[in-house]
Amino acid sequence: MSDADERAFVEALQSGDDAAYEKLVREHSGRMLAVARRFLREEDDARDAVQEAFVSAFRAIGNFEGGARISTWLHRIVVNAALMKLRTRRRKPEESIDELLPHWKDDGHPEATPGPWSPERLLDRDQLRSLVAGGIDRLPDSYREVILLRDIEELDTAEAAEMLGISTNAVKTRLHRARQALRETLDPALREDA
Repeated sequence: MSDADERAFVEALQSGDDAAYEKLVREHSGRMLAVARRFLREEDDARDAVQEAFVSAFRAIGNFEGGARISTWLHRIVVNAALMKLRTRRRKPEESIDELLPHWKDDGHPEATPGPWSPERLLDRDQLRSLVAGGIDRLPDSYREVILLRDIEELDTAEAAEMLGISTNAVKTRLHRARQALRETLDPALREDA
């Protein structure tokens, strides 16, 4: 969509044009559902987050100033809705990530040294994508959120910190630990000698 078409589309949305609202939902709901699914493990939760995001977007469209594309703005609203849904569900204590991290001997050396990953094992992208998604899914929510925001949604550290309501140092620490745990989780399946 050209910049002029985007401006006209936003104006139609802001004027309450039902056809424009229908187009927004039709064109973006699939992608936004995929975003919500990365954060929320239950399909119903992901669908609810997308629905809540569209309602929020419709309510706030009058304040949209066009500093970003409408799809980028909507994406941010969906991520926020998914994160809010995760926060409201958290009634149990934080899960530990320690069991997923590398383990160290008393002398400071790793118990198991990750081996080189086989390029042949990396060729099947669907299997790799599934393996990575499964590894990310095993992470406790607070680590999963950080790795999704930084590595999948490609937000910078400050944006991720703002969205999560934590410090940038906490984001960096969680991201490092999440990546370590993910590497440890993927290593057995991707090792050259596997």
